[in-house]
Order: sequence, then C-alpha cells, then structure tokens
Amino acid sequence: MTDPARLTDPALHADGDPHAVWHWMRGHSPVHRHEATDLPAFWSLTRYEDVRAAYRDPKVFSSARGVLLRPSKLGEDPGAGMTLALTDPPRHKDLRAVVAGRFTTRAVRGLEEYMRTAVRTILAEAIERERFDFVHDVVGRLSMYTIGHIMGVPDEDHEQLYQWTNEAFEAGVSLAAHQELMRYFIDLMYARMADPADDVVSLLAGDTVQGELLPEEEILLNCENLVGATENGRLALAGGIEAFLEHPGEWERLRADRDLLAPAIEEILRWTSSAVHSMRSVTEPVVIGGQRIEAGDWVVLWVPSANRDEEVFPEAGRFDIGRAPNRHLALGGGEHFCLGSVLARAQARLLLTELLDTPHRIEQDGPAARVRSIAVSGPETLPVRLASV
Repeated sequence: MTDPARLTDPALHADGDPHAVWHWMRGHSPVHRHEATDLPAFWSLTRYEDVRAAYRDPKVFSSARGVLLRPSKLGEDPGAGMTLALTDPPRHKDLRAVVAGRFTTRAVRGLEEYMRTAVRTILAEAIERERFDFVHDVVGRLSMYTIGHIMGVPDEDHEQLYQWTNEAFEAGVSLAAHQELMRYFIDLMYARMADPADDVVSLLAGDTVQGELLPEEEILLNCENLVGATENGRLALAGGIEAFLEHPGEWERLRADRDLLAPAIEEILRWTSSAVHSMRSVTEPVVIGGQRIEAGDWVVLWVPSANRDEEVFPEAGRFDIGRAPNRHLALGGGEHFCLGSVLARAQARLLLTELLDTPHRIEQDGPAARVRSIAVSGPETLPVRLASV
C-alpha cells in the first residue's frame, strides 16, 4: 500500500489513496530514488521545505527541459525553452512580462463584472436542469470562458473553445494534438498580427522578448500553455465543492461567517492541490536530505504531499476553512508562482458567493469520478442536484 513506485500509476490517483503513500514517504524516504521504467529515473521530494526550496532555486532546479513526467520514448517536452512553464530566468521573466499585466490585481478587478455575469449565467442554466455535473456544466465553462475572454476569443466562440479543450482534457492528450483547436489559434494569431486588439494573443504576437518578436511556434505554444492551465483551475474549484459536500459543517460555517471566505479559498487550494507534480532538471550536484543528486537528474516535486506535511500544517488531513497560517504551495513558488493566482482566487470568491446567496442547497447526486492522471487531480465528474434550503 505504501510502495513509492505506485505514485506513477494513474489508477492510484483516481481510485486509491496516494496520500497514504506520500505520508509514508515523508516519514521514511522523503528524498526517494525511482529507477527508470517507461518513465526516466527520477527523485521524489515529498516534504514541504524541500519542495519549497526547489521552487525557489531555478538556477539549480531548472524548468527548461520539462516540468511533467513523460515516457522516455517521447523525448523531452516539445515546448522546452519556449513557454512560460518551460523557461528559466532571465527568459522566463521577460516572457512573463509580456502577458503579466493582464493578470494583476488591478486587471482582474476590471474583469470581475464579466466573471460575475458569467457565473450567474452558467449557474442559472445549470439550475434550470435541477440535476447537473458541476465539473462540466459549471466550473469547466467558467474557467474556459474567462481565459477565452482574456486571450481575445470572441464570446460567440467560447462554447466551442470549451468543447475542444474538454475533449483534449478527457482524452488526456496535449491541446496541441487537437487540430481544430490549434487551427483556431493559428487563425486568431494571424488576425491579431494584422489587426492587434487589447488581448493576450495580440501581446504574444506583437511584443518582443529579449529584443525579438516571438516565432509563430512559440506564440501558439504559449496560447496552449495558458489555455491548458485552466484545467488546474477547474479541478481546484470542483474539488472545493466536493470538499464542502463531504464536510457540510464547513459549508454551514462559511454560510454563517462570510469573513471566512478568503481563508476558505486558501484551504480549498491546499486541500485539492490540483497540480499533482512539477518536475525539475538539476543543473549541478546538490544534496537534499542526505541524498546526493547529480547534474542532469530529474526531481519531481509532489505538491499534494507538501501541502499535507504535518510538520507545517497541524491536523493536515482535516479540511478547515479557518486554517491560519496556510502557506500552501498549490500555486507553485519562486519564479514560477502561478501567473493566474489572482484570477483563480477571484473566480473562487465569485462562485462561492453566488452559491452562498442562492436559495438552493447543492447535494451530491451520485459518486464522483476522479481524473486518471499523475499530473492533475480532482473530480472528472461531480453529479449534483438542487434542494430547497
């Protein structure tokens, strides 16, 4: 039950208890060597302090060769060195600066009315059916409509964008493998090159990075990167609702005290930890927990394990919306701290507020199915029904 090798089996994350494995590893083998299988050999980090230290040291723990485990036969990530996720300083900082202005607190505040309207519209359509899937019918659409709006996708195309990305997420394939989706962004890229607008695709197509315009391939890969990141957002939101369904006392606690909304969102992020792992390549020999890791080795940071580390989070296995402090790592850290962190928190706040204000109570309407993945975690489906309060 506690064999570390099981961590690379998607079935464990969908149907089993990976937290039991991580708990054992934190106590017995916090820096653990995994020999090569169809995946390359790698080291696991499971303790909070080790994961945080790796996030904060991009010089030694590089993102440029890839940040997710992938079969060796596939080679390195095709986006290596070209996307926000797969670059190191100084290029990462310069590339991030191109789009960062669209994700600041001020920019997100300007988006709130759009998001509030989207939340109300999506919820109203779902409520009309009385029974619905909270993942697909609510949070999936909210996440995709919002990033589509920011990127410059016209409102009338948002549903199509959602359908295409949903197909890719469900199939567990790269968005770049979805031909219709990539053809759409190719056309949008060329349209913005000819006639720039006030959106992220225009920025990627028109701004310079280190004195040069981005090649078309990099523009498209960064569009894919930004759209793909919405999967983490929707899984965190869905996982948060699932947590409240499993802990109804915490929902009633929040209903009685809206001042708990901000810490509740942080606890949802910690509890769900929807980005299961982030990988780094070591650039020079380093010793962690008494283990010498050589230059060129892969190191995997298990984020949910760090966020349940008992040395940092008292009663780490308890969902507590009043938890303080709550210095979780669900949004990464260091240079790669989540670009959309302000946006993610705003979406969660607006959604939870609308649910608290509704005259209905959401109840689970059957078992949830979890995503079969070692990269992301959360409900793939969450059937719910409405009942009177």
